[in-house]
Amino acid sequence: MTKSRIAAVDVGNDSIKAIFGDLEYELNIPNIVARDTEDRPVIGIGELDNKDPLEGIHIKVHSPALKENNVIYRVGHLATKSDNATELDPGSSKSEEDQTLIMLFATLALDAVKEENEKIFPRTKNVIDANYTLGTGLPLREVKEGKDAGYRSKLVGSVHQVEFLVTPRYQGIKVNIKFNEVKVYPEGFAAYINLVMDNDLKIINKDLIHKRILIQDIGGLSTDIAVIKDQNVDDDKAQGFNLGVAESLEAIREEIRSKHGVELDSRRDVVEIITRKNDRNHIMVKGSRTSVHDIIDRILLELAKKQYRLLRNVWQKNSQTEICYFVGGGAIVLKEYLKTLNNNLDGYNIEFFEDEKESIWMMANAYYKLIKDFVRKSEKQKAVKEPVKN
Repeated sequence: MTKSRIAAVDVGNDSIKAIFGDLEYELNIPNIVARDTEDRPVIGIGELDNKDPLEGIHIKVHSPALKENNVIYRVGHLATKSDNATELDPGSSKSEEDQTLIMLFATLALDAVKEENEKIFPRTKNVIDANYTLGTGLPLREVKEGKDAGYRSKLVGSVHQVEFLVTPRYQGIKVNIKFNEVKVYPEGFAAYINLVMDNDLKIINKDLIHKRILIQDIGGLSTDIAVIKDQNVDDDKAQGFNLGVAESLEAIREEIRSKHGVELDSRRDVVEIITRKNDRNHIMVKGSRTSVHDIIDRILLELAKKQYRLLRNVWQKNSQTEICYFVGGGAIVLKEYLKTLNNNLDGYNIEFFEDEKESIWMMANAYYKLIKDFVRKSEKQKAVKEPVKN
């Protein structure tokens, strides 16, 4: 019987963050796909297997969960080099997009195909049968609309196949993915779990346990504000908004193109310009270092004001709130603007994570803690039910 491997996957608008097994492997792949043909041209094909598979993910995906089946895609870094690359659109629902599933299946297949996992998953010639116990999440708005049940049902009970085409080291391998169990968590609740508990779900932040707190998770396509009271998310007061950073990043990208004639591959390139340590808010134009500070400041300040307005409105309805934590990739992009607004106005008690990796990986870490706890409890129940053998 195939063993089931733990996978915690955060399908973020910017990138996929995934943690596998006993924390021994993690993946981070840009959330970008591009349709492609079966035989993509490769310069130096003889050296293909010396390259990093993550730089050349070229796959065909078959799944009854997809609206468009048996389509060939470039994924991640490889897709950024395509003219027809697509990123998730503002206003779209994560649970209803084929791209979410394509990225999820590709990420799991990249784990299953690793040599270290040959002992876990059976392999017949070039076909691997992989079984996962998955912890993942959806924006609060989609969970409140009941879309988590539909998303889960797409995944369980079916076989989803990823075939590696012109991908370094894995060319010609097919991975059949099945799910032993899928747990879909609301993103705001997951952020809270990560704040107060360790990997064994033991309390590590006792100060927060009895506090009334808000968690404002700013993503690419949406913003969730979780209202935490007595260690529980108040479902009635928690809110999800169709406001993320994607639209503003796209506006910056477009203005840089029209003003400076520089074509950036994706929103991720814009994020890198905004957040990098050296030469922040600068690009190269015809070989000259050029500031785009004015474009970035104007567009991001406008977005920060909208985000701050969301915070103010939710705080007013929850007047006994003691602190708000800003998390997610969008919080990193807007951090300095939100701090400045807060200092210049009436000043709420707000907190950011100085460790950028911690903020970006918060959801994946939380899903890992939750799914690990689910497996532990399931195994405990199974052990109690099984009769003791003489």
